[in-house]
Amino acid sequence: MKQYVGLDISMEETSICVLDQTGRMTFEGCVPTNPEAIAKLLRRHADNAERIVFETGSLSNWLWHQLKALGFPVICLDARHANAALSMRINKSDHNDAKGLAEMARMGWYREAAVKGAESWKTRSMLAARTKLVNLRR
Repeated sequence: MKQYVGLDISMEETSICVLDQTGRMTFEGCVPTNPEAIAKLLRRHADNAERIVFETGSLSNWLWHQLKALGFPVICLDARHANAALSMRINKSDHNDAKGLAEMARMGWYREAAVKGAESWKTRSMLAARTKLVNLRR
């Protein structure tokens, strides 16, 4: 049976919700925001994951690359689009956001965001460091 996973990522904890193809919740919980811990939980509770979705954010590039390298079908959603859909929910919490993201993945109501590669990260950080040094020198 296909499973759909929503991850609501924060700095310390990630809320996870797993839905089956009928929309029934099979798992809901939290795990430290660490790719190995998330992967361990996903292997235990969402072994047949069709889509694993989360919003764009400060940790999304890093987490997307780490989970993709571990072989998970991850999709990064456009945060503005996801926020518009999640803001219609009654109670705003990490658990409810994870459930809403899982529902979006199950229904296919999402806009995928492009995730930049590691080389792009390096170039951007080098340019930012250079700009900082030039400004300090002036």
